[in-house]
Amino acid sequence: MTKRILFRSFHILNSKFYIPSQFTTHDKNNHMLRFLFPALILSLTLIQSAIAFQSIIPKPVEIKHTDEADFRIHRNMAIVTDTEDEKLNRLAGMVRDLVYPSTWTFLPVSDTFAPKDTVIILELTGTDAVPQPEGYTLSVDPSAIRIQASSYAGLFYGIQTLRQLLPSETGFNDPSLMPRNTEPSIPAMEIKDHPRFEYRGMHLDVARHFFPADFVKRYIDLMAMHKMNRFHWHLTEDQGWRIEIKKYPKLTTIGAWRDSTLIGNYGSGEYDGIRHGGFYTQEEIREIVSYAAERYVTIIPEIEMPGHSSAALAAYPEFGCFDKEYKVQSTWGVFEDIYCPKEETFGFLEDVLTEVMELFPGTYIHIGGDEAPKKQWQQSEIAQEVIKREGLADEHELQSYFITRIEQFLNANGRQIIGWDEILEGGLAPQATVMSWRGEAGGIEAAQMKHDVVMTPGGTNYFDHYQADPSSEPIAIGGYTNLEDIYRYEPVPDTLTEEEAKYILGAQGNVWTEYMHTPDKVEYMAYPRAAALAEVVWTPAENKNWLEFWARMQTHFKRLDALGVNYGPHYNRGIKN
Repeated sequence: MTKRILFRSFHILNSKFYIPSQFTTHDKNNHMLRFLFPALILSLTLIQSAIAFQSIIPKPVEIKHTDEADFRIHRNMAIVTDTEDEKLNRLAGMVRDLVYPSTWTFLPVSDTFAPKDTVIILELTGTDAVPQPEGYTLSVDPSAIRIQASSYAGLFYGIQTLRQLLPSETGFNDPSLMPRNTEPSIPAMEIKDHPRFEYRGMHLDVARHFFPADFVKRYIDLMAMHKMNRFHWHLTEDQGWRIEIKKYPKLTTIGAWRDSTLIGNYGSGEYDGIRHGGFYTQEEIREIVSYAAERYVTIIPEIEMPGHSSAALAAYPEFGCFDKEYKVQSTWGVFEDIYCPKEETFGFLEDVLTEVMELFPGTYIHIGGDEAPKKQWQQSEIAQEVIKREGLADEHELQSYFITRIEQFLNANGRQIIGWDEILEGGLAPQATVMSWRGEAGGIEAAQMKHDVVMTPGGTNYFDHYQADPSSEPIAIGGYTNLEDIYRYEPVPDTLTEEEAKYILGAQGNVWTEYMHTPDKVEYMAYPRAAALAEVVWTPAENKNWLEFWARMQTHFKRLDALGVNYGPHYNRGIKN
């Protein structure tokens, strides 16, 4: 009878336990019997202190409870680190802010402590102690909480674990609500932890609907709390161009705005008639990039090409193949507008990417590459001449030529391209990383070709799908993906060999915003599903357990409540829009 079973039983008998919607179907009795039977037998043996620390999400690699007394949190504590190290000082400041609601005071930060002091220690160690680049250890005894890592990122992730051990993370983020004259405690324990995958991503489409910079920062905060480290920022699309490019101002004066927006289901013809748009200035982008870096999140910008280019062509029609009027689209779907593969177009895109690279220091630039109709290329004398000149077989090879030219430009500037799995069509660019969204087939093919892969299949990793009965839900794009579907997802297909599996960098959750017009709706669709994905990409597969995860989520819901997250309620309690 493991602590895991005890922990599950405790939460099942807790009066605040909530039944997820997938257990309210016709086979509810079978599910609930399987769920409740061990609880009824084991409930009398529960010891809450032994399981209190097992509510961490994502679940650490190893947690060991020790027999020592708890660590008491009080206002006479200190935080100890190398104060001459600017990054360590910043991390110590994060700890100070997290502990404040439990102490009603800002703890001092020092580089020394007396033997009798009660302290929280942040220590950067050699790789012998913590060999994994993003790994950390966290130990708790009566006198100290010690977080050690061989990297700043590892310390940051240790701090994210610490915050989930603090009472302030389960309802007392407002100090006025914290009981006075209390000294909350953390059980004595040893944690050894590191991520399973190096790429742990969340995506946000700001082109279908624009969201303010402050919300983008909040989105990054929630990612970082769940130890996610890649933010895929979808900045251009048929329905709007969202990044300031100084050399081409019409991209934002024209391309960032549409006259109306589809608000009914696709094909309904129901529009709001309201002008919509917006863009991020380069100053705002630099601020967001810096903000993310302090939370060890790398931003991957996406500049769509050669398709999904209506907004750009509405601003600069000369980069299309025909003398026609282009417009920023007000509905969803795939449009025939496509960049023309002429030298002027490549010059334009290189200019755009040059400014993009100045703003985003990460290795990857996402170039889209998906859903690029070939009709205009088939009809274009210019495109057909390029096919003939380059000895290409057809328009699919023309797309490969197009992507390869962009890759060569980015490689020459020290960057790498990443694109949706359609970039496999006609031949994969030599150094490209593939983001597999049309199922896993593209990712498998790319891995077998020894190309890096990020798995993001639509069936499990698209958070724009319904998460409950559509008749009771706000409008969504379609599909159905619940919390358990995501939690049970395995990013490494069993068809890959051990060597091929090494090319799977990780996985990502995608948030397409056709029907997400407010920040609250984005949070509603992304959480708690993003929490499940966080555990998929961090926790060893053998350590995962759906029922145990669900039990831990009962505490995590309180954390999300404390942070004001408008998460999908189907896993908790009544509808909140």
